[in-house]
Amino acid sequence: MNLKDIHNVFFIGIGGIGMSALARYFNFVGKQVMGYDKTKTPITDELIENGIAVHFKDSLDLIPESFKNVENTLIVYTPAVPSSHSQLQFFQNNGFEVKKRSEVLGIVTQDTFCFAVAGTHGKTTTSCILAHILKETGTPLTAFLGGISEDFNSNFVLEGTDYSVVEADEFDRSFLQLSPNVACITSMDADHLDIYGTDTELQQSFKDFTKKIKPNGTLFVRKGLPLEGITFGIQDGSDYSIENISIEHGTYIFDLITPSEVLKQVRFNKPGRHNLLNGLAAFAMAVQIGSPPHRLAKALGTFKGVQRRFSYQIKEKDFVFIDDYAHHPTEISAVHQAIKEMHPNELVTAVFQPHLFSRTKDFADDFAASLSKFDVILLLDIYPAREEPIEGITSAWLLDKIDGPKKKLISKSNLINEINNCKTGVLVTMGAGDIGLEIPKLKKELAYAS
Repeated sequence: MNLKDIHNVFFIGIGGIGMSALARYFNFVGKQVMGYDKTKTPITDELIENGIAVHFKDSLDLIPESFKNVENTLIVYTPAVPSSHSQLQFFQNNGFEVKKRSEVLGIVTQDTFCFAVAGTHGKTTTSCILAHILKETGTPLTAFLGGISEDFNSNFVLEGTDYSVVEADEFDRSFLQLSPNVACITSMDADHLDIYGTDTELQQSFKDFTKKIKPNGTLFVRKGLPLEGITFGIQDGSDYSIENISIEHGTYIFDLITPSEVLKQVRFNKPGRHNLLNGLAAFAMAVQIGSPPHRLAKALGTFKGVQRRFSYQIKEKDFVFIDDYAHHPTEISAVHQAIKEMHPNELVTAVFQPHLFSRTKDFADDFAASLSKFDVILLLDIYPAREEPIEGITSAWLLDKIDGPKKKLISKSNLINEINNCKTGVLVTMGAGDIGLEIPKLKKELAYAS
C-alpha cells in the first residue's frame, strides 16, 4: 500500500490514545480524516476542534459518499472494536484497504530511523521522555505517543520526519508490525493473558519483537530480563546505570554512568524509581544517534511528565492528590514506592478501579498484595472495557482478599463524599478505565474544600 495514493482515512475507534495520534498525523499531512468512537471524550473533542469529523453511532448512514471510494480510502481499526461492528463489516466486505492501527504505524515509520519502546510497564513515559529530550537537542522527529505528554500537550509530535518515536504495544502482538532501528524493553511482567494464554507465550512475543530490529540495530533491556542487549538499571552495574541518588525538594539528583563517561548531578523531577529507569532508558536510546550526552542529561531535568502518570493534581503542604494510570499490580506497587519515598510518614488513601474482568481474575492475589500496602483502600467496580462479565469475578470478591481494616467498596457517584470522609495526607487515584474522566471534577471539589 502506498500512502501517497490514499486521500481519505477512516478510523474505527478514533478516540483511542494510539488511534487519535495516527488521526492527527494524517490530518496534519493533508488527508481527509474522520471516524467513529463509542464514547465522547476530551480526546474526541480535541479531534473535532482540529477539523476531524467524529460520530458516536455505528451507522452506515454516517459514512459520507467520499469515504466510500475503494481506490483512495484507507480504513484503520483497533482490535478493541468487535467484529460485529456494522461499519467495520461494510468496509471489510466491500474490498477496502482495512488495517489495524499497528500495521499502519509500521508503514508510516518504515522509511524513518525508528525508536520503539516496548514493555508491559513504562513504555508511555519512556517514549514521552525520549521525544522530549530528542526535541530539546534539535532532532527532527515525529512521535506517536500512548499518553498526553505535558511537554507537548499532545500524543502526537511533528518536529520533522527523519526520526520517529513509537510505543511498541504488546497487546494483540501489535509490536510485531514494527521494524525499529533502536528498541528498548522496559519490562516483561505477565499481562494480557486473555490474549496470550500464558506468561511463556507473552515472553516469546517479546523475543519475537527483538528479531524485528533492523540489521545493525540496537536493543536496550532492563537488567535482569532474559534477553541479550545493552542493559540499563539502578545501582546494579548495568551498561547504563544510575548511582549516588539523593532527593532534594522532590527532585532526584544522581550520577548517570554510561559505557564511556560519568555525568554528575543529573536532575529528574518525576517521582518513583520506575520513572528513573524510564528516563535512563530514554537517555540511552537517544545517545545512539549522536545526541550530545550532556545536553540530553540537561533535558531530562526539564521533562514535565505525562497526564495520568504520577500526575500531581493538588500539591499543598497538608494535602497531596496524585492521579496515575496504574492498572497492574507491579504498577500499583511502583506508585506506592514513589509516594512513600516522596511523602514519608503520610497517611495514604488509594482509590482503585480494576480494569478488565480477566486481568482481575488472573492477578487477584497480586492486586490484593499491592493494594494492601496503602493505609486506606476505596475500591470501585471493575471497568469492563471490551469484556463481558466473568461469573464470580467482582470488586467485592477482590476486596475480600485485601488485608487491612480500612477498605471499602464504593460507587463512582459517591466518590467525592467517600474521599471527604477520609482524613488523609495523600490521595491517589489509579486505574485505566473511565476513572480518568472523574479527575477534573474531583480536583475541583478537593481544591475548593482545601
